[in-house]
Amino acid sequence: MRVIPRRKKDRPRGEPPAPAPPGTGATQPIGDSRADVEADGGAPTLEPGRALDPAKELEPAKALGQDGLRGGARPEAATAVLPVADGEAARRRARAAQRHRQAAEVKRSRAGRRPQRTSPAPADATDQHRAALLVMVLTLGLLIAAVAVTGGLIASSMRTRPVTLAKPLHIYPVAQATAGPCPAGTQGLTGQAGTGPTCYHLTQGIAIRKVADLRVQKSRVGSGGYDVAVTLRPVDRSAFARLTRATVGRDLAFVVGERLVTLPRVDMAITDGKVVVTGSPDRATARQLVRDLKGR
Repeated sequence: MRVIPRRKKDRPRGEPPAPAPPGTGATQPIGDSRADVEADGGAPTLEPGRALDPAKELEPAKALGQDGLRGGARPEAATAVLPVADGEAARRRARAAQRHRQAAEVKRSRAGRRPQRTSPAPADATDQHRAALLVMVLTLGLLIAAVAVTGGLIASSMRTRPVTLAKPLHIYPVAQATAGPCPAGTQGLTGQAGTGPTCYHLTQGIAIRKVADLRVQKSRVGSGGYDVAVTLRPVDRSAFARLTRATVGRDLAFVVGERLVTLPRVDMAITDGKVVVTGSPDRATARQLVRDLKGR
């Protein structure tokens, strides 16, 4: 933008304006107060000694040097430099700051959802140690119990295995007993009784070659004594049951080879195959009876 000074009345239209005094700039000062105007004869001045005609007041367009714009002509060298608008840059910075805040919030939310590993307190560590020790003790106890039960089952199965006798065990009902040895041709067997040799007259009996169990046990009828328990196999139980039914109150002769081993009395019919021979005063005597029944 430029300011063109007013042309003097007596200066021709095409004559250039007079140069300004040195140091005064491109424009002449205009009076600021009413006293200055009245001192000059009631009219404002642009230059000293020259009055301003109010009727010939400058038009705003010519005073600003834009008289060419009214006629539609383009100014010769008029360029407008506009300041760069800061609104768009501010909006970009606001959007960037908002994105940064959103990213920070997402990170904080993820960190909040992530499980945090904290070291256990001393009390918790002690409780865990006690619980682990208790579990170990219980596990060890269960293992010991399992071993004991397994051992018992193995031992029981070994005891229930059939025992093969070295010689057949013959069981005869005793029909009669007479003092002294048996005469020749008599169906009997001579045994040793408390009164001396005795002849035991025998009837038809059974022969057993295997038994389910044969062992020594403490006496169930007397204190301090021992018994010999014989368990028959199922194949021999029915025959032995018939034999004991017929000889209740009588004696049965247990014979191995040609030797009378024992002579127990039948108190009642035995149908389950479990025979208990009593009368051994000590464990050694009972063990010897077991060996004799086995034929060894």
